[in-house]
Amino acid sequence: MKKIALCLAVLLLLCGCGRTEPEPAATPDPEPAPVQEENSISFLAMDTYMTVRAWGADDDQLGAVRDAVYELDELLSVTAETSEIARLNAGDTVTLSEQTRTLLEKALQLCEKTDGALDISLYPVVKAWGFTTSEYRIPHETEINELLQNVGFRRIGLSGSGAILPEGMEIDLGSIAKGYAGDLIASMLREDGVTSAILDLGGNIHTVGAKPDGSPWRVGVRDPQSDGYLGVLSVEDKAVVTSGGYIRYFVGEDGETYWHIIDPSTGYPAKNGLISVTIVGDEGAVCDGLSTSLFVMGLDKATDYWRQNGGFEAVFITDDGQVYVTAGLQDTYEPRGAACRVIGSKS
Repeated sequence: MKKIALCLAVLLLLCGCGRTEPEPAATPDPEPAPVQEENSISFLAMDTYMTVRAWGADDDQLGAVRDAVYELDELLSVTAETSEIARLNAGDTVTLSEQTRTLLEKALQLCEKTDGALDISLYPVVKAWGFTTSEYRIPHETEINELLQNVGFRRIGLSGSGAILPEGMEIDLGSIAKGYAGDLIASMLREDGVTSAILDLGGNIHTVGAKPDGSPWRVGVRDPQSDGYLGVLSVEDKAVVTSGGYIRYFVGEDGETYWHIIDPSTGYPAKNGLISVTIVGDEGAVCDGLSTSLFVMGLDKATDYWRQNGGFEAVFITDDGQVYVTAGLQDTYEPRGAACRVIGSKS
């Protein structure tokens, strides 16, 4: 299930640097480090618009990260018939590339850890609602129940480097693919010596280091009920990923709003009181998967999951406009609207 989370804005406040002349006869001050120039590249991949801004990277290095994402997209696409995932969905037994195998294993681990709140085999149900084509419809209950018979990540077969799906099952790694792409790009940039960069991958934000002036990156958290922002996160070397029901939805003939985040246990859009979940962590793929699965869980179960597992922080926005932040963000989340409530490590 793809998420097009166009809900984060990056606020860059870059300042110059300078030095004063040393006093005569004193030990000279060390020469300041040269100011690195910004370079950027934008491209379309994974059905979304991506921008990479890096300080000190050259055109060849940025071209290499773009090409790496293109190659990843070719492996994971559910629509390109020659991709490894499309061949799996067609019923083939597929020998997986190292990247696809790694991502599939990571996705299955998240599915297991979230007890099925994330399920990569939900793809046929998402298609039935029209969220993959924008040809929206409300499936009949009978159709949903029939499709749910083929949902169940635990039945995906992995053996050595190969994989096979049960008849009728289709998978989509889109729930963590953009996050994984961010991890890949950030790793490549670091290997090239880049210490300051920011990636916007269709709304998924990934930062390398701090801003060039040494201050944290500032990432806005959108108000799901307006065009403004409810707060700003200060981050360094983090991924910031948001899932929200307001991002992709339609209003049915019955007047009800149906959004693209589907509860695997029901086959219907998840409505547990949350309208936005933002995850902050070290690993983009994990943040990507958790933003969806914690949305499905609802506030109480999501906060219990955070307390039991840790390793990430979160901002939860409820349908009554309340903002909740986990304790690790207490000093780095700046409210811009409604005051936030801090979720402690103990209930």
